[in-house]
Amino acid sequence: MSKLEFNKSRLTLARKRRHHTKTSLSKICGLTVRSLTSYESPASNDVPSNATLEKLSNILDFPIDFFFQDETESPTPDNASFRSFSRLTATQRDSALASGSIAFLLNDWIEDRFNLPPFSVPDLSGFRAEEAAEIIRTEWGIGDKPIANVVHLLESKGVRVFSLMEDTKEVNAFSCWKGGHTPFVFLNTYKSAESSRFDAAHELGHLVLHRHGDNKGKGIENEANAFASAFLMPATSILRHASSVKSVDQILVSKKSWGVSAIALAFRLNRLGLLTDWVYRSICIEMSTRGMRTQEPEPIPRESSQIISKIFNILRKDGIGIFTIAKDLKIGPEEIQNLLFGLATIPVNGNPTKPRSSKTAENTLTIVK
Repeated sequence: MSKLEFNKSRLTLARKRRHHTKTSLSKICGLTVRSLTSYESPASNDVPSNATLEKLSNILDFPIDFFFQDETESPTPDNASFRSFSRLTATQRDSALASGSIAFLLNDWIEDRFNLPPFSVPDLSGFRAEEAAEIIRTEWGIGDKPIANVVHLLESKGVRVFSLMEDTKEVNAFSCWKGGHTPFVFLNTYKSAESSRFDAAHELGHLVLHRHGDNKGKGIENEANAFASAFLMPATSILRHASSVKSVDQILVSKKSWGVSAIALAFRLNRLGLLTDWVYRSICIEMSTRGMRTQEPEPIPRESSQIISKIFNILRKDGIGIFTIAKDLKIGPEEIQNLLFGLATIPVNGNPTKPRSSKTAENTLTIVK
C-alpha cells in the first residue's frame, strides 16, 4: 500500500480504540452512518475529504499521518482470549483489541532494533490443566518452586507482555498469537498485583492449552483458571508447606510464599482436599466480611516488564524516548505509554534523534529470572 493512500482499516482501529461505534462517531463528526461505513469499507472507493479527515483526527486523537500507513495485523475476537469475557461489552473488547494492534506495531519497532528472546511456549493442547502446568514447569526448569516473577518468566520464554491502561476491571487481561508464532499477553494494571499475576498465568494457560481450538466459553475459562492455580501453586509444594493451613490468618501468612491472593490460595487448598467444603465456605464468608474480595490485604509489589525496562535504558543512552517512537509509528505518545507498565514517561520536549537501525550485541536482551 502506498504511504499516500488512505487506509480504511486504520480509521476502524482508531474509532474502536476510542470506544466509538459508527453511530456514536458519526453523530459527533456530523456524518451519516452510511458515509462513515463507506470510509471504513474495503469494498468502497469513498474516502473522507481533507476537512472531514482533520475532524476525525481531532476527535479520535490520532495524527492524520496514522491513517496513511500500511496495514497492520490486529488481534480479533476470534483469536484473542479474554478474562471475564461474560461481563465485557463489545465496545470495551474492541478498544482493548485496538490497543493490542498498537502493541503489535510497537513490538515490530522494537524487534527491528533489538534481539528479543525467542518464544519457547509448548503446545499442550489435549492435556488436562494440572498435567499441563506440571509439564511446563518441568520443561522450564522450575520444578515446584514458587515463581518469583511471572512476567519476567514469560518474557524469558519469548512471550511479549504489555500493560492495558483500561480504567475498568471488566477488561482483566487477554492473550493472542501474532502471525501464529509470537505470543502476546496483555495485563490490566487496574487490578491488584496478586490478581495480575494470576491473570498472567491464566493467559499462559490459554496459550499452551487452546492454541488450535475454541478459546471461548465457561469451560475453556475454567481450564485456564485451573492451569493458573496449578502453575502458581503446585500440588507438591502446597501439600508440603500448607497442609496444616486451616484459617484466614494462616492463609494470609502462607499466600506470600506463592504470590497469590488469599482467595486463590483458599480455593487451591479446597481443590486439593486440604480444606473441607464447610471450612472453605466459612473462610470465604470471613474473607468477604473482612473486605478481601475488593482489597487484597498485605499486597505484594506489582510485576512489570523487564524487557521494556532494559530497552528504554538502552534507548535513553541515544537520547530516544516515547516521543521518538510515537513519531515513527505516527501515534500519540500516550498510546505508547499505556503499554509500558509506567516504565517510560512522555518527555516535555521530544528528541528527534533516530535510533540505531542495526541490531548490536548490546541490543540482545536476556531476562534475569
